[in-house]
Amino acid sequence: MEWERRLRARLAARRAPKKSDQELKDEEMELFTKYYMEWKGGKKSDNVSYANIPRFYYRLPAEDEVLLQKLREESRAVFLQRKSRELLDNEELQNLWFLLDKHQTSPMIGEEAMINYENFLKVGEKAGPKCKQFFTAKIFAKLLHNDPYGRISIMQFFNYVMRKVWLHQTRIGLSLYDVAGQGYLRESDLENYILELIPTLPQLDGLEKSFYSFYVCTAVRKFFFFLDPLRTGKIKIQDILACSFLDDLLELRDEELSKESQETNWFSAPSALRVYGQYLNLDKDHNGMLSKEELSRYGTGTLTNIFLDRVFQECLTYDGEMDYKTYLDFVLALENRKEPAALQYIFKLLDIENKGHLNVFSLNYFFRAIQEQMKIHGQEPVSFQDVKDEIFDMVKPKDPYRISLQDLINSSQGDTVTSILIDLNGFWTYENREVLVASDSDSTADGDET
Repeated sequence: MEWERRLRARLAARRAPKKSDQELKDEEMELFTKYYMEWKGGKKSDNVSYANIPRFYYRLPAEDEVLLQKLREESRAVFLQRKSRELLDNEELQNLWFLLDKHQTSPMIGEEAMINYENFLKVGEKAGPKCKQFFTAKIFAKLLHNDPYGRISIMQFFNYVMRKVWLHQTRIGLSLYDVAGQGYLRESDLENYILELIPTLPQLDGLEKSFYSFYVCTAVRKFFFFLDPLRTGKIKIQDILACSFLDDLLELRDEELSKESQETNWFSAPSALRVYGQYLNLDKDHNGMLSKEELSRYGTGTLTNIFLDRVFQECLTYDGEMDYKTYLDFVLALENRKEPAALQYIFKLLDIENKGHLNVFSLNYFFRAIQEQMKIHGQEPVSFQDVKDEIFDMVKPKDPYRISLQDLINSSQGDTVTSILIDLNGFWTYENREVLVASDSDSTADGDET
């Protein structure tokens, strides 16, 4: 009977051995491969390398893997030495200059020697393998300007080579301090670099060794304030090379650097002593830290109390007082208010609601302190509505009801706006800008007449 046959088949199936999980997975993979190959047309790649995925990640040695760490350090040192040997030395640079001068193409432009592409290639052949990378059509075209004979300036080309060699030398020098070997420097790495650089800078010869640690801290803070806006505690070596700070620092090698240049250079001895001297003068109780009351005398002493409250709320303090490193960030922000990094610092203080934008409430909150200071000094307070309208007119934000950090940066008026909100002297300067411009014009005119 039919039902009997089915019952027997059911019982037989139950007696069959159950497949393990691994067997089921293998069967599933086999079926998947079969159907996938059918879908792909049954074609298999002839390239055997496709069977294996190449290794693309190599983990860093752990702290307890001393041998691997030493091996990595030694291999990096050997690599950097090899790269250093590939650079042109002084003798090779002199030889390059001699060859360029010998193959110059007439006529000269004033006193500037020129060279055409044909002679340019001849020099490239004679200069040696190290120079080969500089004698390309791309570099020649990059330096080619409006010369009617299609030539480039020998001096400009030589300066280009010198700059490239200097960049590579500096990159190698900085990489020696890159302990992690990841292409960035931590704060301690950069401190070691600058500390060992000090004896090579004649303009810092007068610094006492007891001041070295403060000088290094002052110099390093500028790098990290502007190049590490997210406060990750590390800076890419590429970013250090791309900015002008290293040029400013190495400018101190010039023994005949003018007094004016030293005063405007953050890394010079007079500048570092000025900033540190200001810090000591503000520190009335001589405990090495600054309280809010002590910081209130900074500059012209006209920063509002509300702004100073925000500084101590947002910035790193120790028992409510500010150390020298935090003070340096404060100074860099207020002395460079046109820079995006400085505006980011001040914007964070102005953004009392942490919403990422300033609204009418935020502006009014800070400007009320300016109005109070005006009353104390016997001045008639200016209407907030007028100031608010002027700020929005200056910034022209995308959203007409609030101002973002990017709006401030794009407007190129960030320094003016922040000065109006945090500093009575800054507001007074803005409010009387027309009178100040007129008086400057009168002074200039009087000077011309005499």
